[in-house]
Amino acid sequence: MALKKDKEKVLGEVFDDERIKTFLDYEAYGDTNPSYHLLEKAYRGMKVDNFSTFLTFFIDAGYDINAKGGDGNTFLKTIESHAQASDYIAALKQHGAEV
Repeated sequence: MALKKDKEKVLGEVFDDERIKTFLDYEAYGDTNPSYHLLEKAYRGMKVDNFSTFLTFFIDAGYDINAKGGDGNTFLKTIESHAQASDYIAALKQHGAEV
């Protein structure tokens, strides 16, 4: 018996402001820093233009753009070595992120 996918992949999903703000609703697990967790979720789930918009909402909601992960690094430091992260790094820096 073949298993049926319960969810179809959505290509070209529209990320309006309300959709972008939903990324602020993700709860961190364990002792993960909530701000760091949200940055990671948005980074993994958004194109850079949406990510930049998210950062504005993120900061306005009182989250810490320089929050540190379990390894003691800021999110910016964590993604510095990612090959495709240069535009995300620029967006983070424009919003006040530091290594």
